[in-house]
Amino acid sequence: MTPQSPPYVPGHSLLAGRTAVITAAAGAGIGGATARRFLQEGARVVVGDAHERRLKESAAALAEEFGADNVAGMPCDVTDEQQVDALFALAVERHGGLDVVVNNAGLGGTADLVDMTDDQWSKVLDVTLTGTFRCTRAALRRLQEQDGGGVVVNNASVIGWRAQRGQAHYAAAKAGVMALTRCAALEAADFGVRVNAVAPSLAMHPHLVKVTTPELLTELTEREAFGRYAEPWEIANVIVFLASGYSSYMTGETVSVSSQRA
Repeated sequence: MTPQSPPYVPGHSLLAGRTAVITAAAGAGIGGATARRFLQEGARVVVGDAHERRLKESAAALAEEFGADNVAGMPCDVTDEQQVDALFALAVERHGGLDVVVNNAGLGGTADLVDMTDDQWSKVLDVTLTGTFRCTRAALRRLQEQDGGGVVVNNASVIGWRAQRGQAHYAAAKAGVMALTRCAALEAADFGVRVNAVAPSLAMHPHLVKVTTPELLTELTEREAFGRYAEPWEIANVIVFLASGYSSYMTGETVSVSSQRA
């Protein structure tokens, strides 16, 4: 029997009235699913992405569905501090403040360590780890000024815990995101802000298909106990939980969103 995805869960106004910034949110992956899920839960979203055309199309589609007052988009390359600051400034300008930040931007690749170049290593680390640092720093500066609490959710990966051939740079970056999350949480607690992370295993989206071989996708899918990959919205649901009041006593945690057996 072919494994079936579960039915989509309807919204329950868990984020009503909140303003969220979500990076890498222009595609059909976790970022895009999170933006849609947040809107369905009553939030206003400010979405950023390095791919300007896709961002414009995605933001326009969300605005048409959920209302132009609830959606804003701005190109944002998380390796550029000025673009990061501009994205957060847009949230304050449009909505008077900030409540939730989802750091979703990440860059992968495959190369055995003996063949990996400094450039390959640096690009993955700069987007995936240092980009998360830049956005977390910008978020905490804004939230500290507001003095009214808030939430940061980082996108890590189970590969930060587990080994996979050809993924030394990505695994190191995601393990770094987990450590960054723990340290940031201790500091942010001083001004009432929570910082947590999700660690997905395999969430399918069109870009992943383009950059991953069918053989590897089959192998990764076979590791999942449910015999299928996660839908991006299933990861987004856990991000909603971490952003909502239902996780009010959680900070510094990385939540595995995975059925992976090994």
